[in-house]
Amino acid sequence: MKETENAKAYYYFDEAGDPNILGHHGVNLVESGVASKVFMVGYLETKNPKGLTKSLNALHKEICEDELLREIPSMEKTKVAFHAAKDCPEVRDRVFRLLKNLDFTYYCVVLQKREEFFRKRFEFKNTEIYKYAVKNLLENRLHLYSEIDCYFSSLGNVVRKDTMQSAIDSAIDAFSSKWHYENKNSIRIFIQQASEIPLLQASDYVLWTIQRVYEKKEYRFYNYLKDKIKIVHDILDFKYYSSKNPMVK
Repeated sequence: MKETENAKAYYYFDEAGDPNILGHHGVNLVESGVASKVFMVGYLETKNPKGLTKSLNALHKEICEDELLREIPSMEKTKVAFHAAKDCPEVRDRVFRLLKNLDFTYYCVVLQKREEFFRKRFEFKNTEIYKYAVKNLLENRLHLYSEIDCYFSSLGNVVRKDTMQSAIDSAIDAFSSKWHYENKNSIRIFIQQASEIPLLQASDYVLWTIQRVYEKKEYRFYNYLKDKIKIVHDILDFKYYSSKNPMVK
């Protein structure tokens, strides 16, 4: 077990894909190609949120004032916030180039959307699916720093302070049972709109690169940032990918 560092860290969470499997009349939405193949939750970790935010804000201002980009329709959404799936390729290129040079690490869990498991384990309840993902994501990472601020991107009734507290409590309990360790660290939870927190937008961008691998078999974005992506835990396939053991075609 790694010792607790007397330092403050900041975790910025985002999800990709959707937890839905069944549609009307029990139709499997994944098999019919309507829903995503996987549901994933990841977080960006940094000790220097002010520095990263300053860099992201500077890029956002520069892009919004760029005369060449001004008339692209998607810029109306980009002016509100960066979003990997909605930004135009020109914007996406510049965001990725910035992210590659920023000081952060990334951690992610992936749930393959298998109908029988989702039925038995969660009864298809979205909140329980999300809590399970967060618990597994954080189980071995909440003792690492004496203080941790966790920022979650708001998601209706699923991502609320009480549900995320429950997931974090479950992660702490699981780690404590395994290592006989009492976690006395200060852990705070914040539920925010991604448009208000640039590092939630950065988290979205990194998670999008992993999602593209699972959904599209597209590796180039992931490969560009793979040194930042420390762990991708594919829970149901019992696979761990890391910056030293990356996902490959």
